[in-house]
Amino acid sequence: MTREETAVELFAKGYNCAQAVLGAFCEGAGLETATAMKLANGFGGGVRCGELCGAVSGAVLTIGLRCGFHEEGDMAQKTYCNGKTYEFVEKFKAEKGTVLCRELLGADIRRPEEHLTEAVKALHKAICPSVIACAVRVLEGMSFTE
Repeated sequence: MTREETAVELFAKGYNCAQAVLGAFCEGAGLETATAMKLANGFGGGVRCGELCGAVSGAVLTIGLRCGFHEEGDMAQKTYCNGKTYEFVEKFKAEKGTVLCRELLGADIRRPEEHLTEAVKALHKAICPSVIACAVRVLEGMSFTE
């Protein structure tokens, strides 16, 4: 199964978009899937208020896992990882037009109760799988120095 298929399957099983994207990249990255799911839990639905798309958040977490700055004073690594994040965001926006969850969905979901309506649930089911797949494809198309 490809990472894209894995991510879409995770979403279909009830994980949010951030969990689905990050979860698809755990294997071989030294991050246990359960830990990834816990870390990404609050990022779905644009941090539950329609802001930054959860698939984008999951991708940014994946970029951090891949190349994140973690040694004090390593400003070169910090700059590199920040650049990779920017690269991802620009490529994602080029494909989807925005990184905002509510704009991708075409629905105002700024309040928690708005996520629970049948109309929004239908939008998530119809739109989010392609957004998740896009985030995974963009990540997979990026090169990282080791």
